[in-house]
Amino acid sequence: MNDTTYRWWQSGIIYQIYPRSYQDSNADGIGDLRGIRRRLDYLRSLGVDAIWLSPIYPSPMHDFGYDVADYRDVDPRFGTLDEMERLIDEMHARGLKLILDLVPNHSSSDHPFFVESRSRRDNPKRDWYIWRDPAPDGGPPNNWLSFFGGPAWTYDESSGQYYLHQFVTQQPELNYRNPEVLAWMLDNMRFWLDRGVDGFRVDVIWLMMKDPAFRDEPEDPDWDGVNPHNRLKHLYTADLPEVHELIRQMRATLDAYDDRVMIGEIYLPNDRLMTYYGEALDETHMPYNFQLIDAPWQAQTVKRLVEQYEADLLEGAWPNWVLGNHDQHRMASRVGAAQARVANMLLLTLRGTPTSYYGEEIGMVDGEIPPEFVQDPPAVNQPEIAHIVGRDPERTPMQWNSTANAGFSPSGATTWLPVAADYSERNVAQQEQEPTSMLQLYRTLTRLRRAESALSVGDYMAVDAELPTELYAYRRQGQGGDDDFLVVLNFGGAAHTVDLSREGQRATIAVATSLQRWGAVALAALTVGPNEGLLLRLAAVHQ
Repeated sequence: MNDTTYRWWQSGIIYQIYPRSYQDSNADGIGDLRGIRRRLDYLRSLGVDAIWLSPIYPSPMHDFGYDVADYRDVDPRFGTLDEMERLIDEMHARGLKLILDLVPNHSSSDHPFFVESRSRRDNPKRDWYIWRDPAPDGGPPNNWLSFFGGPAWTYDESSGQYYLHQFVTQQPELNYRNPEVLAWMLDNMRFWLDRGVDGFRVDVIWLMMKDPAFRDEPEDPDWDGVNPHNRLKHLYTADLPEVHELIRQMRATLDAYDDRVMIGEIYLPNDRLMTYYGEALDETHMPYNFQLIDAPWQAQTVKRLVEQYEADLLEGAWPNWVLGNHDQHRMASRVGAAQARVANMLLLTLRGTPTSYYGEEIGMVDGEIPPEFVQDPPAVNQPEIAHIVGRDPERTPMQWNSTANAGFSPSGATTWLPVAADYSERNVAQQEQEPTSMLQLYRTLTRLRRAESALSVGDYMAVDAELPTELYAYRRQGQGGDDDFLVVLNFGGAAHTVDLSREGQRATIAVATSLQRWGAVALAALTVGPNEGLLLRLAAVHQ
């Protein structure tokens, strides 16, 4: 390693908060900015460096804030612009950064510009959105589909045309082939950057350009017959080459400010994902890497994906890892409580920036959502596959303590989603008192990561040893005289004794996922327990 100076978004840890679900301060059952501010000392205690907030803009909430009615204000449910500015100031006073969700692909149908756009065909804002005449049979202009079920087109009776929306009907798509639209969105970015926001996570950034010929998309012969949106190959609504010029201009706007970050939400395979760094690393600082979310939780699969991603990275590009977010079922529900501890060790010891989802630090699981409480649009629109596409279960309120409403809302309030049933046994207050809890494991890992350059910015090295298929091991190499670390993760339920003497003779257990093993171990006969992860300190050996 060299003596490169790393930026905060490279060496740090990002923690995602879904504002509706973090802390309710006014007993309306919805989380808000004051609630988040109340929890800033807790967030600092986690050892994270930056908070990513899902949208807090004014919105009719047809998609819970991702339908933006005003890009330069705060929804009254969450607070006020003054409260947002106070939150930023108080975060900065604690050494925390704030990353705001930016939603440039579409606005709300309540946005004044769309209201103008649909008022008449010759309105100056008409071309700010994507309008098309009906097909000859009067139906939608083409076969494009919405992610949330049904056609991606809605007919407007008053003007006799269809408008495009790849999500709910109340989320009309902005037309970035009109240069005025990008100029306006860049001004929206500056509005928040001027108020001290440290960067943006950009929603569906790879969807911002569409085929100008509006061609039908071809059928996907490999469709599994489950999610209708996957029936087509989305060649003309996603990942179009022209989108990269938009992103370069967004990045240039960000770069006019000191030390800000842009992260792109992009669900693409590696060969396409890497293009969103930009050939000159002038697009997103990090396109989010989601591949471990959908992968089978198997040691050899995870190893292969990690090493392929490392190999595919452009020179100078910085890696990142994500195991959960507001659109994905929770890690503990996907892999179980024991393996969720292994997953946190993996996330916090791989090379690159980790993003944690709120509640992962205590092992929260998906909540059970009774049918009458289902609110998420893809689940409401497609009840037959709600268990697959619905996102309410991973958005349940944060579990702070064992009082009514888990300390999220005062007793007697009705929370916007039901609190998960296990809140009295799984919550922050309870885990604060347990020396071996998930919360204590998380803090132990983040403290060590912050203290050791090998873990925060060191190189990743594959371990060359024959191991049982349930084990995955890798090394993190420090700088100068710093120690190296060896990570050994057991994805299975049986113990294994392995020979890792090629990595050294002896090591010290820095962290075990059980928080019950410490001290020196012989690497020639290292025992790894069932569902156990070991973070081992090696003596520094550098040429």
